[in-house]
Amino acid sequence: MAAQANSKTKSPPTTAAGGKVARGKAASRSAASRSAASGRSAKRKPRPAAARTRVSGTRKWSAAVAKRSDALDLQPGIFKLRSARRVALALKKSAEESRRRKSTPFRSAMSMLNFEVNRAGKGLSASRRRLLEQAKIELRRVFHRTPA
Repeated sequence: MAAQANSKTKSPPTTAAGGKVARGKAASRSAASRSAASGRSAKRKPRPAAARTRVSGTRKWSAAVAKRSDALDLQPGIFKLRSARRVALALKKSAEESRRRKSTPFRSAMSMLNFEVNRAGKGLSASRRRLLEQAKIELRRVFHRTPA
């Protein structure tokens, strides 16, 4: 009985450094042996300086994508047009004239339109989102594609 009362008052086991000792299966393997078993080194490698810096000095990655992407060369203000038909026609023209695209004109144009809709996210007004969604339908129409 005294042993039970004594075990309840004991503090949990600690390491020499003062930290708590892990219990269970994980306790039998040290952190170094766990990382060695998984094939990784115990210390994380630093990322190269180029990966840490911003792309082309822009604040947002999406601006760098729009500027440097090989999807296609866009006319300035193309997504600010007030008509879904005009957005679709401008995208078609840009896609067909672009020398940077790697896919068909339709796929490149639709890709950039989806990128704009997804990039704008919550900041896109309902009317603007409707217009750009309608522009997708118009884009399929001007490229003579059937709806998805």
